[in-house]
Amino acid sequence: MSGFGFVLAMAGRESRAARGRLLLLTASITIGVAALVAINSFTANLRTTVRDQAQSLLGADVAVTGRAAYSPRAVALVDSVAGCAQSPCANVARVTNFSAMAYAPRGQGARLVQVAAIEGRYPFYGKIRTDPAPAWDDLQQSRRVIVDPSLLTVLDARVGDSLALGEIRFEISGTVIDVPGDVGIQAAFGPRVFIPARYLLDTKLLLPGSRAEYERYIRLASGDAQVVARRLRSALAAERITVRTVEDDRRNLDQALDQLGRYLGLVALIALLLGGLGVASAVHVFIRRKIDTIAVLRCLGASARQLFGIYLVQAAAMGLAGSIAGALIGILLQVFLPQVFSEFLPVELAFHISWTAVGVGVGTGVLVSLLFALLPLLSVRQVSPLLVLRREYDQAPRRTRDRWRWPTYLVIAVAVVLIAAFQVGSLLSGALFALAIGVVLALLALAAFLLIRALRRWFPARLPYLFRQGLANLYRPANQTLTVVLALGFGAFLLSTLYLVQENLLRSFQFGSNGPRANFVLFDIQPEQRVPLENLLRDSGYPSQPAVPIVPMRILSVKGKPVGRILADSAPVGDDGEPLGRWAFRREYRSTYRDTTVASEKKVAGDWWKTGAGSEAVVPISMETGVAGELGVTVGDTIVWDVQGLPITTRIVNLREVNWARFEPNFFVVFPVGPLESAPQMFVALTRIPDPAERGRVQRGVVERFPNVTTIDLSQLQESIETLLDKVILVVRFMALFSLATGGIVLVGAVATSRFQRVREGVLLRTLGATRNQLLQILLVEYFCLGMAGVLTAFLLSVGAAWLLMKYLFDASFGVPVGALSGLAAGVIVLTVTIGFANSTEIFRKPPLEVLRAE
Repeated sequence: MSGFGFVLAMAGRESRAARGRLLLLTASITIGVAALVAINSFTANLRTTVRDQAQSLLGADVAVTGRAAYSPRAVALVDSVAGCAQSPCANVARVTNFSAMAYAPRGQGARLVQVAAIEGRYPFYGKIRTDPAPAWDDLQQSRRVIVDPSLLTVLDARVGDSLALGEIRFEISGTVIDVPGDVGIQAAFGPRVFIPARYLLDTKLLLPGSRAEYERYIRLASGDAQVVARRLRSALAAERITVRTVEDDRRNLDQALDQLGRYLGLVALIALLLGGLGVASAVHVFIRRKIDTIAVLRCLGASARQLFGIYLVQAAAMGLAGSIAGALIGILLQVFLPQVFSEFLPVELAFHISWTAVGVGVGTGVLVSLLFALLPLLSVRQVSPLLVLRREYDQAPRRTRDRWRWPTYLVIAVAVVLIAAFQVGSLLSGALFALAIGVVLALLALAAFLLIRALRRWFPARLPYLFRQGLANLYRPANQTLTVVLALGFGAFLLSTLYLVQENLLRSFQFGSNGPRANFVLFDIQPEQRVPLENLLRDSGYPSQPAVPIVPMRILSVKGKPVGRILADSAPVGDDGEPLGRWAFRREYRSTYRDTTVASEKKVAGDWWKTGAGSEAVVPISMETGVAGELGVTVGDTIVWDVQGLPITTRIVNLREVNWARFEPNFFVVFPVGPLESAPQMFVALTRIPDPAERGRVQRGVVERFPNVTTIDLSQLQESIETLLDKVILVVRFMALFSLATGGIVLVGAVATSRFQRVREGVLLRTLGATRNQLLQILLVEYFCLGMAGVLTAFLLSVGAAWLLMKYLFDASFGVPVGALSGLAAGVIVLTVTIGFANSTEIFRKPPLEVLRAE
């Protein structure tokens, strides 16, 4: 009786006799592998689709983007690479993007929209689909617009109606169905409106200081797009114009999609690791039921190594079966994942089976099965042949020190780190992920251990018998406390942490009818409009807060080095050798002037200036800490600004931390009163209008009288943010549900672990006169307490984790929505009790005589 053939033969015979019991092991792995294969296959399909459609996503060979109108030199350079001697060029399409207010004259209310003014044959590749179909081709024929369907709903308008945009009216000729490369969530903060560019000046919406994005799309007659892009980048760097190609967009999308897939894959990996706990539980149950068989085989000459191999092969086979089943389910999930992720996809996903993802998922599932089966299988080596003779007294192998136990723990830990590192593409990230999982599981295990110890030491002896019996089951031999708290606790921890972060983020953006905070903002107010607009609000009974001035400007030089030279460097670095952010040098700053701080900011370095400091030759300024870091500057450094053609030399005298989550006028740079008062500027004003209908009326009145002024109802903005966050959280919550489902399967395994003990106790209680209802009450108390222990521990951990995220990542206040968490807790407890009851029916089916005869 030797050799690997014997091991395989015995593994096959043993599994035939216990397939039902080993099914639990299979199911534990299936869900995690399904999630892992689904995410990795989805990411691979998305990457393939992006590669195939990259050119239509950009709509051109090369795209250039600037925040200011192009100089004649930039226009000539763009036209020259497109193969045109003069402008306008047929191979260049021009798109101007900006925000504005729109309303339908025959309807009610007004709406913030995202306007795209189109000139030329855009896009050159791909097609914009509209309803009716010819609407896009006919857009340039007359004064027409194409809008998002949602705008018609909001404004109670229809195709053929007029749409007021600035000083002129357009005919709504159709609605847009699909724009290549467009992501659904882009419309969350305002429906899209497409207009012919030749009417842009007539709208009088782009005034000095107005924020707009100027794009030019180039179709190359010849030449390599990457070579052309390098030439343009070098020539246009000083003008702060960015250049993109199809390859650039594809590479950026691939990077973003890979990162999304990897980190969602980590959530799937959590479900798989929880499945590993289910494997350990299932193998433990299986080995306990096979003690007699193992002892007999030892008597017949089987070695401990052979027996260990028999059951390890069984675990591997069941893990393989579960992994294959999970892979098939993961492939089927590809039908649903595009719907879950639809708002984030720039393409229509083409379905293909990614055999690489399938192979990785199956391999990971088998590996996890083997790893987590190792610990319970170590006990097989300790079964003595004498156990056959002593089985009336020993129901399980004696626990002795095993020199392989701690090396096995180490192997499992290293393997988890390597699996996570492979999934996320970084050894450090994999180690941090494994450490975080380990910490949470350790805290959950500690909570279970403390509960057991507390019940043993301070058992409530005065409670009624049924309650005492149920509570005693939490610490008696073969108790399920540790496994249940780990399994269900981890799934509940994930879901509650996500929920707490979501609720606290949304609470930061609340602008309801209660409280004094402003809920109505007016932007782009010209100096001559300031007083009439304040009078309009005052006459309506809503006086505004003092208008805040905004002055557009750009950086000319930093610490004496021109920005053009900094941007021309391949990788600009600061004095400390750290890379600097190009966006900070390229962007247009919208700064303000005042001599005091405001509630949303805190000075962290330097001193504030005294009133009248603006008359100094070198103007003192205050800078936000984040942008200062990107620029590589600190207190005492000088920056020269271009303020509408006038250079102003400044010195940083203090740094501020800004709470950007507060909807107040916050700025990267603050000047003292004086130097900017005569510069071209606009104003922003805030007021509070409690009634939604009244906000709509005031908004319509402002737009009709001041068409260039952008008004934002912060309640609508809040709804947009909620919609956006709901869509983001839905994706992660969808993955977290896999963990909770796996936790339910592990709970089934935990119940199975103690099934024999529970059946024996239940039958003895029935023999002593216990009724069915009394047994049900004992089970209810036990599983209710188990569920409560897991939920309370998970919620305490999630509160801590969410508080850390809100404080250090989002820099926002934190609160606990007790009502919502209570509902989630009730759901998890009901799940625990239901599974416990469903797996304890054998207590009621077994006749007392059957168990007593077995004794």
